[in-house]
Amino acid sequence: MARVTQRRRVRRLTAEGAVRERADVLAGEEPLEVRVGGRSFSVTMRTPGDDFDLAVGFLHGEGVVSSWDDVDQIDYRSGIGSDGLRDYNIVDVRLAEGVAPPDPSLERHVYTSSSCGVCGTASIESVRRTGHHDLGRDRARLRLADLLALPDRLRESQAVFDRTGGVHAAGLFVPGAEGPGLDLVCLREDVGRHNAVDKVVGWALRERGMPLPGAVLQVSGRASFELVQKAALAGIPVLSAVSAPSSLAVELAEEVGLTLVGFNRGRSLNVYTGGERVLVVEA
Repeated sequence: MARVTQRRRVRRLTAEGAVRERADVLAGEEPLEVRVGGRSFSVTMRTPGDDFDLAVGFLHGEGVVSSWDDVDQIDYRSGIGSDGLRDYNIVDVRLAEGVAPPDPSLERHVYTSSSCGVCGTASIESVRRTGHHDLGRDRARLRLADLLALPDRLRESQAVFDRTGGVHAAGLFVPGAEGPGLDLVCLREDVGRHNAVDKVVGWALRERGMPLPGAVLQVSGRASFELVQKAALAGIPVLSAVSAPSSLAVELAEEVGLTLVGFNRGRSLNVYTGGERVLVVEA
């Protein structure tokens, strides 16, 4: 049975020569096969949990679905694991009537690792073709202080990281319902940073629809091309990362009108594109 965390015995060694046996909690990592209409589309390594949102968010990033209305049914395909229990590692998504199935050439016949989400199928050209949201029209304005607070707010809500120290996180922040500021509406954790984002996107697709005007996607790691791609396709105008962006991420963000923030460590940050959305002084 798929588990979010697992306990293992470890031997802890110190420079002073101390040796101690103790229990450690590890982040779960298991394969998830995503099927579309019963046909295998991709296999990714993920931390179990929020698998339906992960599958739909992933398919959204691949251009297979554009709204929750494109999904007719989603469920697990029964199987028995090596432990004799039901296996929850296959999710099948049935598309709504009239929604075209994915191009067979896009199917991934190899495993997608937990650190790679694009793996040969995506490009800037594909983002141009499948993007439905004009981020340039999003007039969001964000106070610098609110952006700087996001990494700490994300970290404070990371329950799995607290137990394992071994997962990435993505959080969706939207304009406050009562006055200025940003509200955290969805946080997901996973061994794969792209999986954490797919889980957030799948949730947003189901609960809020898209685009997401004024929203910020805060991630715990670096800002790669794939994360900019996923944010842009979801209509999220701002992506903020704790670490550095790649050159291709900056290029794509600039092209699609997304505000890209890197090295957001709570005291300072770098704005690589879309700086007009960040207000240094309070409005």
